Amino acid sequence: MSTKISNGSSGGTSPASTTLATTTTTANNNNNDSPDVQVTVKDLPISFKVKYLGSQPATGLWGIKHTRLPVDHLVSVAKNLPPNRILPFCNLTVSLDGVKIESITSKLTSVSNFTIDTISYGVQDLVYTRVFAMIVVKENYNLKEKNPFDVHAFVCDSRAMARKLTFALAASFQDYSKRVKEAEDKNGGSGCDAEKSLRKKFAIDLRTPEEMQQDITEQETEA
Repeated sequence: MSTKISNGSSGGTSPASTTLATTTTTANNNNNDSPDVQVTVKDLPISFKVKYLGSQPATGLWGIKHTRLPVDHLVSVAKNLPPNRILPFCNLTVSLDGVKIESITSKLTSVSNFTIDTISYGVQDLVYTRVFAMIVVKENYNLKEKNPFDVHAFVCDSRAMARKLTFALAASFQDYSKRVKEAEDKNGGSGCDAEKSLRKKFAIDLRTPEEMQQDITEQETEA
């Protein structure tokens, strides 16, 4: 039986643009969100049991336009898995330090850690609304590399869980942004080279899939 990942949106697959922020989050916190999905810094660390879709190279650091095609590819692969193969379950923990992914299906436990300064973007997917995706800067990356970034994607039990996971990463970004600003203020804003500056730019898209689709429609209408 193949893995079923349903399309939770009535919209198309066109990429949506997002307003980017430097050392802050792109918060579009609308009042329609249930308190159950809201996450603050005080709630961290927080863990989610998810399925790992896998990773694909990203063509940029920020924006759903750089996660949409990789997510489409990963979902397509998952839907065509042979009957004896399933997506691996894992515990995904968001803390002030970043994201930890611990495999819970294999006999040999594997743990991956992504520090918060290597995560540049996080979003609930526009089309597959139970999917959460994030862009991570490769370890020991080289700016001359064609694709020094990867998209990692996860399937949540529900759309609400994917949204809560997005809010959790937003809270971690918020705390990191505060710490970076305090450190820069303490040092008088000096000592930041280009690579350090790159790692301090990140974004989180808290728009709902419907809001993303509406933005796309409006942009296409204006064009």
